[in-house]
Amino acid sequence: MVSTQARAQARTRKPAARPRGPRPTRGYRVFQVVNALVLTGVVVVTLYPFLTIVARSLSDNAYIVAGEVNLVPRGFNLTAYRVVTSDPTFWVSYRNTVFYTVVATLVSVVLTTCYAYVLSKRHLRGRTALVGIAVFTMFFTGGLIPNYVLVTSLGLKNTVWAIALPNAINVFNLLVMKAFFESLPVELEEAAAVDGLNTYGTLLRIVLPLSKAMVATMVLFYAVSFWNSWFAAFLYMDRQDLLPVTVYLRNLIAGATDATQTGGGLGSAGDVVQSAATIQSVTIVLTILPILAVYPFIQRYFVSGIMLGAVKG
Repeated sequence: MVSTQARAQARTRKPAARPRGPRPTRGYRVFQVVNALVLTGVVVVTLYPFLTIVARSLSDNAYIVAGEVNLVPRGFNLTAYRVVTSDPTFWVSYRNTVFYTVVATLVSVVLTTCYAYVLSKRHLRGRTALVGIAVFTMFFTGGLIPNYVLVTSLGLKNTVWAIALPNAINVFNLLVMKAFFESLPVELEEAAAVDGLNTYGTLLRIVLPLSKAMVATMVLFYAVSFWNSWFAAFLYMDRQDLLPVTVYLRNLIAGATDATQTGGGLGSAGDVVQSAATIQSVTIVLTILPILAVYPFIQRYFVSGIMLGAVKG
């Protein structure tokens, strides 16, 4: 029988303290502070130019010329936006850009994924040669004139393929994706082979579902690249109705510069002379908005668990 004194001691005894992890060292705390300051500086350096561009696109021309616009718009004015968006050619160019970006991104992601998956197989004969061919193109190209002659002779001029095919595979993205496929457990593919899946079935039903984050990253990289690209279209497109919005806005900036220097108007809606800086600000804002709208939907894949629960030991 437990004594009364033992029961009293049991009631007054403090519960055992929950074990705590090791306390961070002084060096680690300093690292956290420095890391926070550096990342905050990166955010400020990244956002400051963009916010300044947005403010200038919404400001009156007189304040921009006087250099009085910083982060806050001065003399709210949408004339430059009306000048750019009132032209029907602008919307045709925007539609072309969306079409080119979707088609070229789809082609690039498919080809990069297939090529990277092949290169990730260490037992593949000629694997070293295939990797060397890909890396070789990072440092040496055929040149501008041979590329133009090749695209023209293949009949790709004035088509979407002139933009999509010459830049279909980015070697850096290829090597990143290859390294990712090599990190996947071999046991997954061996189990798929035991279940009767062939190479294509394994890629489509096993590998790709586990690679959503990587595929989403490649989609974002390629989409941003093709959306901002203008030189390929400038080189291979002769018809005005086939130009993307980047070429249209490039021509608009050049026209705004000439109009500012000569004192003439800008376009059919430009009854007021707009400075080149205003037009440049508007073009940057209009070009970057679709990417900003798409990015939040892709970002969630960056932080998702790639291999969470894939292998049960």
